[in-house]
Amino acid sequence: MEDWLKEDERMDYLLAEDLRIIQSPSVFSFSLDAVLLSKFVNVPFQKGKLVDLCTGNGVIPLFLSARTKGHITGVELQSRLYDMAERSVRYNKLEEQITIIQGDVRTISPQLGVEKYDVVTCNPPYFPAHEASEKNLKEHVAIARHEIHLKLDEMIYSASKLLKQGGKAAFVHRPGRLLDIVTAMRNNRLEPKRIRFVYPKEGKEANTLLIEGIKDGKSDLKILPPLYVYGEDGAYTPEVREMLYGDNE
Repeated sequence: MEDWLKEDERMDYLLAEDLRIIQSPSVFSFSLDAVLLSKFVNVPFQKGKLVDLCTGNGVIPLFLSARTKGHITGVELQSRLYDMAERSVRYNKLEEQITIIQGDVRTISPQLGVEKYDVVTCNPPYFPAHEASEKNLKEHVAIARHEIHLKLDEMIYSASKLLKQGGKAAFVHRPGRLLDIVTAMRNNRLEPKRIRFVYPKEGKEANTLLIEGIKDGKSDLKILPPLYVYGEDGAYTPEVREMLYGDNE
């Protein structure tokens, strides 16, 4: 196992998918948002071409590999995260299904191919760039969380360029950006079709937004039932537990 890891990295277990992933507490560890997005998006089972933008350590491609036989491409700007993702793919012997590319989301569509993909996912930076000036915020974390190298409009533009007509784009973000997201999607031929709000627990405000759109789709937006992460007992709800562990006991 040690031969696969560098510096302060560890190998974690994606229990529901029976896969392993390389993580680093000082560089990048995936959050529940990645799990939620990978379970929310509609993907073709038998075939298809999928792209995950801002792939980080490759967690969403790994999750999606359990839901589709299609080919998945992950795009990551940061070399350290790209390296972690690429090693995780090789460790799980998924090289034939998953390809990790180091590249800039803003300029990736000519490289990957315009209007060639069936599904695009993205867990993008959420926060304005100026908030990344906090003391002790590591560069890797700042870039992953803040719009330093990639703004919302740029991400959605690239997603649309990659998608075929009728293809699906799915994003996870913060509810406060809902109007910005919908506006950017419609400006780029992505018609919002499904929205689901995620709440820490009942009685709390939503803190996560899942949204899926179809390129050149017709107007018909569905608001899905709320998703609660924790129950009154402080444990994961059955739905979230099943996403994480493959069971709901």
